[in-house]
Amino acid sequence: MSRLIMYAAIATLFLEPVEGWAHAFLVKSDPAQRAALTQSPRQLRLWFNEALEPAFCVVTVRDASGNTVTSNDAAVSATDPKLLVLPLPQLAKGTYTVQFQVLSVDGHTVKSGFKFVIREAARLK
Repeated sequence: MSRLIMYAAIATLFLEPVEGWAHAFLVKSDPAQRAALTQSPRQLRLWFNEALEPAFCVVTVRDASGNTVTSNDAAVSATDPKLLVLPLPQLAKGTYTVQFQVLSVDGHTVKSGFKFVIREAARLK
């Protein structure tokens, strides 16, 4: 009888809807993870697999010394609720770390990050 109960418990785990286990995860970014750029990008764009709660999304970009180089002006796109956009200042040559924390509409918070490099500072004309 105990085996029957154990098998029933395991079966219910697999019958639970997949949405119950879902979390927002980063699908792609621009600049991409580990990108090597020759110019400073104007903005950081992060695409997720789920719609985001705009009031609970935070993105920071830090330089190699750990200094924050952005303000927290990240916003969910008005046309795509899965896209988070952060304006960037002119970035100098160096390695940058993107850190984000987002809340998806399913109520799950996800925190992660990645790096990109600017090999050559953009030249102003």
